[in-house]
Formats: sequence, structure tokens, C-alpha cells
Amino acid sequence: MKRFILSISLFFLAFSANAAEMDDVGTITFPTSGSPEAQAHFLRGVAILHSFGWKQSRTEFQAAQKADPDFAMAYWGESLTYNHPLISEWDRETPMAVLSKLGSTTEERIASAPTDREKGFIAAVDALFFGDGDTMERRTAYMHKMRSMYERYPDDEEVAAYYALSLLMSAGPAGEGHRQNVLAGSIAMGLTQRNPRHPGAVHYTIHAFDDPIHAPIALQAAWVFDDIAPAVSHARHMPTHIFIQHGMWQEVSDSNESAYGAAVALWVPGDMAGDMTHALDWGQYGDLQLGDYDRAAMWIKRMEGVAERNSTQQRVVDALPTVKARMVIETQQWKTLPVTESSHETELLATGLSAVHLGKLDTARKAAERLAAKSAELDNSDRSYYARNAKPMQIMHRSVAGMLAIAEGDTDKGLAMLSEGVAIAESMRPPNGAPNPLKPIHELYGEALLEANQADAAADQFARSLQRTPNRPLSLLGLARSYAAVGNESGAKKQYQKLAEVWKDRDFPVLEEANRYLASTGDDAD
Repeated sequence: MKRFILSISLFFLAFSANAAEMDDVGTITFPTSGSPEAQAHFLRGVAILHSFGWKQSRTEFQAAQKADPDFAMAYWGESLTYNHPLISEWDRETPMAVLSKLGSTTEERIASAPTDREKGFIAAVDALFFGDGDTMERRTAYMHKMRSMYERYPDDEEVAAYYALSLLMSAGPAGEGHRQNVLAGSIAMGLTQRNPRHPGAVHYTIHAFDDPIHAPIALQAAWVFDDIAPAVSHARHMPTHIFIQHGMWQEVSDSNESAYGAAVALWVPGDMAGDMTHALDWGQYGDLQLGDYDRAAMWIKRMEGVAERNSTQQRVVDALPTVKARMVIETQQWKTLPVTESSHETELLATGLSAVHLGKLDTARKAAERLAAKSAELDNSDRSYYARNAKPMQIMHRSVAGMLAIAEGDTDKGLAMLSEGVAIAESMRPPNGAPNPLKPIHELYGEALLEANQADAAADQFARSLQRTPNRPLSLLGLARSYAAVGNESGAKKQYQKLAEVWKDRDFPVLEEANRYLASTGDDAD
């Protein structure tokens, strides 16, 4: 067995014309039985795979196969490049076809690996793709195989990394498998102590602690990952999951600008555009929180171009109305669109809230009714880590219906519906990423309570909103106003100061409000 320690740049110059772009993807140790040339490609492929660089890692694994056709682990690696492990399965057939090159049966495929350790890796992916049951059952079987590997090879860095990932894969929707998530994170953090620049260790630490409560644990991992794999879009984006949990809006914008650039550089017609749309989606949210509406509009223009070139991809189709609707909701530049059977849920939310503010109550009613119908139609069978379900749409329905009821004069009914939305939100996993729904329900409920002269209750909702979405300007503003209304001068000053810091480069009228209050209490925002 040959042992190679990968500081990636040592090998890549010899094997790729893109060395200037891809000279750093982290450091891993993964001894295998492959030939020296195959091993160099394999190591690079594994390192990029840990960053979820599917296309780039696949190229390396296929190069390893060409250099050493009998190298079973090269086929193992390629089989893992066709699916994101934390969302619903994209493609089972292609990984099966790749692994079938090793043999037509499980026994033949496992026998193709010359060492017990490599046989263990092959057996695990065989269970993942050839096993019985649905996606989650096969992912659970894979996790059990990796657990056995981890128990047998507790000091093996790659076994530890893939076991950590398998725990996340099989935990079910995030927020349900808390113990499994924490176990994955603890294993990943232990690996980071031994190898601080292991791309999988820092990456899986971020995924394991991607919620407002645990995010501080992963901040150091986010900073490390921010400096790994500059040409892998997902690696550029991933630190955002933790930056957003800290309200670090400039870092959110910058990381996704970098991620978008990396995705554009790699894309050719026919490729999936998911990395581009994901970066555009989150990058726009960061700039909206900064109050940079020009850049927020720029993200929309970019998304329009991506959508035009990738019109058959559902993720892109969904992303364009989302960024347009978010622009309306965050800027409060109210605008309605026709309500149709094909209206996207984010359009319906933005149109419904806009219609209430513009006095177009019939339009708001249609939006609320369509949201109710769409939520009833949604399939709730997805059990992946980042599963989609009907709950966000149920919240959207109550958001629009509640605000409509208030506008029609039934404040108690409207507030009760918004309270129902809060209860649904709190039954979900803690928020990660840009809010879903686009308008955080605690914030909306707080605004409605404040308008109804219930400032104490409003303050509670804004405080809870900020626990879930830290440093969000509209929640800072709402909490400042609520504290001011109840005479909590120190609390109001603190929130106005935070708001002034986030929007320090802006010329928004609300900052005049902040300055007036701070001046009246012996302080100012400058």
C-alpha cells in the first residue's frame, strides 16, 4: 500500500492545465492501492469531493481510472459525485452503472478492492446505491457500514470524515436528529484538531451546527473553509451558512460573490446551474440586509441570465421569482402581480403582503387562497437533511390571511392567524440560510402587534426573531420601536445603535428616526 499525504499543489501541476485555478483544495491523508499517477488524481478528487465540487472531482476520479483501470477506489469516488448527500436523491442509476464496472454482484464489487479497508469503502457505497429500500433507508444502511468502519479504524481520517457525513445524510430533516448531528460535528471537529485544513472536517462541522444555537461552535471552521478550494463554488459559498447565523452581512455578500464567480467559470451549456443560483439567492439576501439595493437588483439581473440559459432546471425556475419577491418584501417597495394557478409561492407572499399595504384586498384574498391550496398539494415525503415540506407555505398562507383580516378590521382574528404561523415556525427546524418564508413570521407578527399598540408583546416577537435571524435590520428596527414605546430607553438605544451600524453607509429615512432617538437620549448613531 502506498501512502500519500496530500498538500494538493504538489501533484496538480503535473496532471492538469488548470493548476493556477485549482492549486489548493485542502489537505488529506488517504492511503490506497492505486498506482502513483492514479493516486495523485484520486487524492485531489477526494479533497474536492469533500467540498461538494461534483464535476471537478468526477474529472479527477475518471482520470485515476484511466491511469489505473483496476483501481477500485477510483470508481468508489466517482459514484459519490452524482448526488448531493444532504438533499433528495438526484440520480441513482449512474452511480450503479459506475460501480457495476467493478462487478455485476455485491460480492464481485467488494472483491475488486485488494485491501480490507478498501473493501469496507466499496461495501458502504454498494449499500448506498444497490441496497433495498428508499433513499433514506439506503443512506441509513450506508451510515451503519461507515460506523463499522469507524469502529475498526478509529484513527483513519477519511473513515472519520465519511462517517461524519453519513450521520448527517441519515439523520432525517435537520432539527429532528439533533444527537446524530452533534455526533457528526464532534467527529468532524476532532478530525480538525488533527488536520486543521481537512476540507471535509470543516465542511461537515458547518453542516452539523447550521442553526442559530450551535452556529458559534462552527465559526472557526467557517473561517478555515473560507480559505480552502477557491475554484470550488460550494466551498466558497459554504461559510455563509455560519456567517448568516451571526448576521455578518458583508461576509455573506462577499462569499457568495466568490461562489458565483467560481460557478460561472466552471459552467458549460448542459451543466446544472445549482451552484450559481444558490450563490445568487444567498448573496442577494446579504446585500438586502446591508441595504445595498443596487447590488440586490444586480443579483436579480444575473439570475435572469442564468434562468434564460437554464430554463429546464426547476431549481433555477424557482429561484428567479424568489429573488424578485424578496426584493419587494425587504425593500417594502410594494408591488402586486396577477394571481394565477402557476404563481410561485414566493410571488404569492410578496403579492399578498403588497396588496394589503396597497389596499387591494381582493388581490390579497386571492393570494391567501392560492397559498392555502398550494400547501395542501405539496408532497411531504422528502426525508433528506434539507427536506422541503408544506410548513413554510402554511406560514405564508397565515401571513397573508392574517394581515388581510387586520386590514379588513378584524385585528383579533388576524393576530391569531399570525400567532398560528409562529407556532408552525417553531415546530420546524431552527432556521438556516435566508429566511423561508421570505418574511420571517416572528418579525411580521411583531410588526402587526406594534401597529395594534401591543408593544410589550411586539418586543417579545422581535427578540425571538433576532434569536432566529441575528442582526436582521427590520427586526432590529421593530425591537427598537417596541422598546421605545414601552419606555425601555437603554434597550431601544442598543437596538437603534445596532441598526445604525448595519446601515451605516445608507441614507434611509429610518436612520433619521434612529438619530433623533439617540440624540434625545444623549447619544447619536454617527
